[in-house]
Amino acid sequence: QVQLVESGGGLVQAGGSLRLSCAASGSISRTNTMGWYRQAPGKQREFVARITVGGGITNYADSVKGRFTISTDNAKNTLYLQMNSLKHEDTAVYYCNAKRIMAWATDDYWGQGTQVTVSS
Repeated sequence: QVQLVESGGGLVQAGGSLRLSCAASGSISRTNTMGWYRQAPGKQREFVARITVGGGITNYADSVKGRFTISTDNAKNTLYLQMNSLKHEDTAVYYCNAKRIMAWATDDYWGQGTQVTVSS
């Protein structure tokens, strides 16, 4: 069982910074990857960034490369997303995700989301 709770969202001006946190109730070391997704009004949920829990391999959406940084603190069972140079188009609800890939199935965990609003 893994429960995820996001925090750190809020209202910022364009060009500002924000750090999102995702606290897991269980050990994130038992998951394979963790990541962030976002959904803006009228749009589908889209991938933002992900990281392998072991190894630290990261992937980013083209729209956030060079501006966002994903990281984990395994001792605190927490996932982070540092967002710099924020743009109006970054406005969305951001969701934390964790996956545990097994031989014949995948366990998929989601948080409830945190709102990020960037004023233009």
